[in-house]
Amino acid sequence: MKALRPLTASLMLLTSCLLISNTTLAKITLKLSHNQDKSHAVHKALSYLADKTKEYSNGELVIRIYPNATLGNERESLELMNSGALQMVKVNAASLESFAPDYSLFSLPFLFRDRDHYYRVLQSDLGKKILNSSESKGFVGITYYDGGARSFYSNKPITKPEDLAGMKIRVQQSPSAIAMMKALGGVATPMAQGELYTALQQGVVDGGENNTVVYSDMRHAEVAKVYSRDEHTMVPDVLIISTDVLNKLGDKERTALLKAAGDAANLLI
Repeated sequence: MKALRPLTASLMLLTSCLLISNTTLAKITLKLSHNQDKSHAVHKALSYLADKTKEYSNGELVIRIYPNATLGNERESLELMNSGALQMVKVNAASLESFAPDYSLFSLPFLFRDRDHYYRVLQSDLGKKILNSSESKGFVGITYYDGGARSFYSNKPITKPEDLAGMKIRVQQSPSAIAMMKALGGVATPMAQGELYTALQQGVVDGGENNTVVYSDMRHAEVAKVYSRDEHTMVPDVLIISTDVLNKLGDKERTALLKAAGDAANLLI
């Protein structure tokens, strides 16, 4: 039995160290993925979210941000979250349609009268209902961010549906976006945002549709010279979190996260 004593003592010491380590490192770290550059307003809002979450939770809840699709595009990030490898994703509402059909509302063209109307819907009971509509799929929306107004761009003006006839236009990987393009007479070509510059450059597509920030920041203006501002849709970005992760947070951490999310969303409204 004497030979076992050093081993027993070592195990007791290791256990004590682990307990101390767990107590010292009690903070929770959540990984958040998005596909925008660090200069984008949404990234700045998410950075503000991370700062405020840490402040409101007294350092107990930390958000680590992975911008510029470093962990994959929106669909790949959603798959990572589904597998448990990622806890939070900022994603465009159109990408959520296949999981929660209620999000397709935002892809209907010319739905909103103006930006004030758009914001009122996002902040309404209907907007909150849509955020919770994906709960059975393993995630919920925490808040919306202004995703801008989307317009067409190509190397020629697009001012009426007839101008789109036969044109291959990149759209989001969304059933509603594809249906909209078909209804307008164009040829919908769904692909990831990061692939569009090369697709325009090589003539794989004839044009795209997005907000002015993406058009400029992604340098699409270099290969599609004409931006036709029709603002046919206003599709918000959505900050989503795994329901398993959200349900495991303590009351203090959950309250801190939700309060910080609301503060960050107000930066863009």
